[in-house]
Amino acid sequence: MSATREFSRWMADIQQRTEHALGELLPPPIQEPRRLHEAMRYAALGGGKRVRPLLAHAAGHLAGADPARLDRVACAVELIHVYSLVHDDMPCMDDDVLRRGKPTVHVEYDEATALLVGDALQTLAFQVLADEPVATDAARQLSMLALLAGAAGSRGMAGGQAIDLAAVGRRLDRAELEFMHIHKTGALIRAAILLGAQAGDGLDSAAFERLDHFGKQVGLLFQVVDDILDAESDTATLGKTAGKDADHDKPTYVSLLGLEEARRYAEELLADARATLAPLGERAGLLLGLAEYITRRSF
Repeated sequence: MSATREFSRWMADIQQRTEHALGELLPPPIQEPRRLHEAMRYAALGGGKRVRPLLAHAAGHLAGADPARLDRVACAVELIHVYSLVHDDMPCMDDDVLRRGKPTVHVEYDEATALLVGDALQTLAFQVLADEPVATDAARQLSMLALLAGAAGSRGMAGGQAIDLAAVGRRLDRAELEFMHIHKTGALIRAAILLGAQAGDGLDSAAFERLDHFGKQVGLLFQVVDDILDAESDTATLGKTAGKDADHDKPTYVSLLGLEEARRYAEELLADARATLAPLGERAGLLLGLAEYITRRSF
């Protein structure tokens, strides 16, 4: 089997594992309050490429982590990510009607339900990370909870979204744009990698520093490619409304740099990611494969 096919098979396996684990961890739709639980499952299941769970599993593989523990770590990060999508799509934020190829939660249900879905998914993420051992000792597990909270909060993803909303109609310079996306998109991607690594016990501090830098670069890379796809792809391909950033006059890497320069920047970030992982050897192959996958994706 070729390396490319083997990597694709690994990705499909992790995506399927994550879908199954989420299905087990989310409340059943027959449990009261039924409408809320049904809407939570609607938001979290049956869509998305599970990039953050893939990164958590790849970093955990590098650190020799138990795959069952990584399932919980991956689900915790994905639940935070899905909650953020539900809230971001609401009329008070980005006001979008399509996500992952189907109506957004506030469209399929209503705004109040969407708000509660996001709240419930966020709290479930921390329950999933706290309920069972996911690290070699309790102190490390507590630090993992703190890491996820920081990545999701005002100094991470939520703060980045606040900066994004305040930036509509303004022209940000490159440093300001990167600061926004290091928080809005990058914080949770970085957390997925570090949490996966912390679920194992096979890395030294130097390796963690490399993973931290890799996570920051991949977080920016993901956003640069996302901006390119938003400018080039159609709604059917993306599974969400295409061209919405331009329509809302939001600052993006494409609006700042232009398409060709944005592509060059993505290649620079990928080269940096490769160089960062190189000293970790073949064990980092899955992480490198994901960096390349993020760069080349066309959906």
